[in-house]
Amino acid sequence: MNLLFQIVIFSLIVFSFVLAIGIPVVFASPSTLSWKENKKTIFTGIGLWFLLVFLVGILNSFVV
Repeated sequence: MNLLFQIVIFSLIVFSFVLAIGIPVVFASPSTLSWKENKKTIFTGIGLWFLLVFLVGILNSFVV
């Protein structure tokens, strides 16, 4: 259980960095269609991030 918790924490940290870099790049790109093209990908990433946050909270109650 400890290893699973550490893997989920690591995934959350890495994915947070990816989102923190990727989302501003999408908004700052010169093309006006960039948001329309990448909207689904961004919302999927945000949903996955929330899932990881809740998973860390749930797994935290099992780790002593």
